[in-house]
Amino acid sequence: MSADGCAIVTGAARGIGAATAAALASEGRPVLINYRSDGDGAAAVVERIEASGGRAHAYAADITDPDQVDGLFAAAEAELGPVAVLVNNAGMRADGLAPQIGRDDWSAVIDTNLSAAFHTTRRALRPMLRARFGRIVNIASIVGIRANAGQANYAAAKAGLVGMTKTIAVEVARRGITVNAVAPGLVETRLTEGIGNGLVDAIPARRVGTAEEVAACVRFLASEEAAYVTGTVLTVDGGLSA
Repeated sequence: MSADGCAIVTGAARGIGAATAAALASEGRPVLINYRSDGDGAAAVVERIEASGGRAHAYAADITDPDQVDGLFAAAEAELGPVAVLVNNAGMRADGLAPQIGRDDWSAVIDTNLSAAFHTTRRALRPMLRARFGRIVNIASIVGIRANAGQANYAAAKAGLVGMTKTIAVEVARRGITVNAVAPGLVETRLTEGIGNGLVDAIPARRVGTAEEVAACVRFLASEEAAYVTGTVLTVDGGLSA
């Protein structure tokens, strides 16, 4: 494997994942579009990338299941070549005040937003370590850095993702592999529907961000130029966490 390998973007059927897949494809990198249930959305992303001259392939996998993660990587390697870039974007919400969050909602959010990223990262690192090259970018959230009432499970998962990012970055830095996180603030996607509630007034930039703005940051961290950037968290929030 080399810097010329393909990218896997999880949860890439829409939103930040779709924008990230398109951004990486625009750099000439083949991209595997992972999705769990939105096959039509994933197909639309593939079509858009191919219409722009890029190369992409969609693959359904529930990445909370390590066995399906193995299948995902096998498909990427068979269809597009060695995996040089992994973007852990898949996520979900199940909001509620702490006393109201049930066991199932807690587990589902932790499994999807944190444990799944560990499964994919562990699988990606095996060939990356041998090749002495790799780029892993985790999509965290400013909710993992600053409080947002009603999202204890989501905040715990994203804070854990930040801690995992920093720890693994230190473990693999000598092997030419970087591990970073991007922490979006309020970005206009389906996942953020219903949580604005006046928050724009608290954002110094006085606007909501776009998926494309987050994707541009991921594209840089996935590049060869970012070889000396690792273990960091890049906030993309219009100054909200400043």
